[in-house]
Amino acid sequence: MRAARPLARVASLAGFGLAWLWFAVPLLAASPSPTAGVGGDPRSSGQGPGLVGDPVLAVVLVAAIGLAAVGLTLAYVRLTARRED
Repeated sequence: MRAARPLARVASLAGFGLAWLWFAVPLLAASPSPTAGVGGDPRSSGQGPGLVGDPVLAVVLVAAIGLAAVGLTLAYVRLTARRED
């Protein structure tokens, strides 16, 4: 009897989640009808679509963030004590 309680809770939470998805997702979805484009690309002064900002800086920053994440992860692994069984 006691083993059935956690299973019932998990089942009810899963049912609630599925019901929420079933009813909420269609309400939050965009309309399937096409919309007309208004005025072209608002990011440029009429030249048409193109690169906005500095893409080289963006790539360098993303690489730096990745390297920092790797470095911090390695430092954490090195500094934390190994658990003995």
